[in-house]
Amino acid sequence: MCAARIRTFIARALITLALVESAWLAYPLVRARILAVEDTPAARGWRVAARLGCFSCHGPDGNGGTRNPGSEEGTVPPFTGQTQMMFVKTVDDLREYVLDGAPRRKREDPDYRARMEAAGIRMPAFRGYLSAAELEDLVAYLRAASGQVLPEETLAARGAELATEIGCFNCHGPLGAGGVANPGSLKGYIPGYWGSDFDDLVRSDEELRHWIAEGEIRRITEHRISGFFFRRQAIRMAAYGRFLAPDDVQALAAYVRWIHAGTWRPLAR
Repeated sequence: MCAARIRTFIARALITLALVESAWLAYPLVRARILAVEDTPAARGWRVAARLGCFSCHGPDGNGGTRNPGSEEGTVPPFTGQTQMMFVKTVDDLREYVLDGAPRRKREDPDYRARMEAAGIRMPAFRGYLSAAELEDLVAYLRAASGQVLPEETLAARGAELATEIGCFNCHGPLGAGGVANPGSLKGYIPGYWGSDFDDLVRSDEELRHWIAEGEIRRITEHRISGFFFRRQAIRMAAYGRFLAPDDVQALAAYVRWIHAGTWRPLAR
């Protein structure tokens, strides 16, 4: 009987160990499925740009700065700061820049070709290196990063200026597209303004203003689970109420709401 009990105990221990090991091995897959990144076209487009090597010439996150001897500008143009308006008239122009290195109307212009041949760095043609869906995601990212997609309403327009000045998109992604990594946080990234992540975190205009001014809200920080991840995350929301007037906080909130509403989205393609 003693030997039988020992065998039973060993069998149960082995089964328990196998179940624990299986659960441990499955955890990353389950976590990835449940806590998947809330993807957006612009966030996917950023990844396409990174894969194609766009940032090696256009600078980190497309912010420019790479020298281009022989060019009229002296540097490779950035994607940001409304610079695109100097080169791109339509979204189709942007697609042709990506696919063919320049729109046809420019490629057929002898003066333009001469200027490009004089430059050390020339825009490559990526036709054949990305799918149609990847092209549209990349265009969405370029438009979101361009600084040209702006609200007409006065308060939200002021918020757009402030968001650029204080660098909101450095953490929240181009035009709040999200996806920037944040180790230790619940989903592993900083949420954007576009989708359901925002709805989970912001229940009212008052909460939105509090997030901006205080960098937190009690509903999140005092909750047993969300509070744990809030304290554990590496990157935390700054408390801008220390640096901005209440009217500016209101303007930022109006701008974030305008982004979340999504009426601008056709303009980003």
